[in-house]
Amino acid sequence: MKRLRELENLEQLEEGLAEPYPEDVECAARLRGDVLVLGAGGKLGPSLVHRMVRSIRLSGQPWNVVAVSRFSDPSVKQRLERWGASALELDLFQPEAFRSLPDCPEVIHLVGSKFGTSAQGGLTWTTNVYLAGRVAECFRNSRIVALSTGNVYPLVRVGSPGSKETDPAGPVGEYAQSCLGRERVLTHLSSLHGTPLCLIRLNYAVEARYGVLLDIAERVYREEPVPLEMGYVNVIWQGDANSACFRALELCDSPPRVLNVTGGEQLSVRDLAHRFAALLGKQASFSGRESETALLSDAGLCRKLLDLPRVPVPEVMELVAAWIRKGGVKLGKPTHFEVRNGEF
Repeated sequence: MKRLRELENLEQLEEGLAEPYPEDVECAARLRGDVLVLGAGGKLGPSLVHRMVRSIRLSGQPWNVVAVSRFSDPSVKQRLERWGASALELDLFQPEAFRSLPDCPEVIHLVGSKFGTSAQGGLTWTTNVYLAGRVAECFRNSRIVALSTGNVYPLVRVGSPGSKETDPAGPVGEYAQSCLGRERVLTHLSSLHGTPLCLIRLNYAVEARYGVLLDIAERVYREEPVPLEMGYVNVIWQGDANSACFRALELCDSPPRVLNVTGGEQLSVRDLAHRFAALLGKQASFSGRESETALLSDAGLCRKLLDLPRVPVPEVMELVAAWIRKGGVKLGKPTHFEVRNGEF
């Protein structure tokens, strides 16, 4: 694989995100059949689908990846099909939608709603909880990996190990509460039906087009103050998060497995801003001040089970800075990482 800073355009970036690790290919070789990815048109979905398609091809297996989404951006559907996935345009809120889904033994559930929670609480809970329950009922005989978030944990003291999978939940705000609701519903139905399940508590996947690192770097580049209220973060390269989501199919169990997926470092937002200032030839400025607590997770179990993450943060930072300098395309989806009250 090229070093990240050598990914000079969108095609190379997408190839870099999708390049499988040997363990991805080994996982693909042990799949029991086709893989269904629900919510495949979002930030995580396309590169995850691409990585799985490539892994399956390299494994020599005949399985297909079925990518399901409303595909509000038709170009995403076209890219998925060009990469070799079967793209199914479907709105899961429609009454007949679940009857249109293929019966796949491997399911990755990425459907979720975060931004606009305060104004659209009903939609958020319906998306995050109700739909997850329908998925669990429909695919009770499959293995299910369901994307969750580190936001289900409370803020913890900076310098502590971070929240572990066995720690009590303490969601702040309605979005985080709905995500815990999704976990609770999935866990109950997994236990009821014996469905193997793995809950992925992801916080802050990053790449060149979006993520916490881009949010900080863009503020530095525009010479805007970087907020310090959430003074420390964990981040993980999107390709590593993709590998974790795919390979978590083999970690599914009932009762469910819970897995924190993030980087192993507690990164200072202030330090990140200064490092981006050096890369971009700018001066960093700040607003607010650091608090004693932050949203931080302990990903030791992920390192033990999956040997992830592998891409170092400084390498991602070099990519992000170069991407900004060349005016690379961005997704226009800020993370709002600085929010402490859970109102996204």
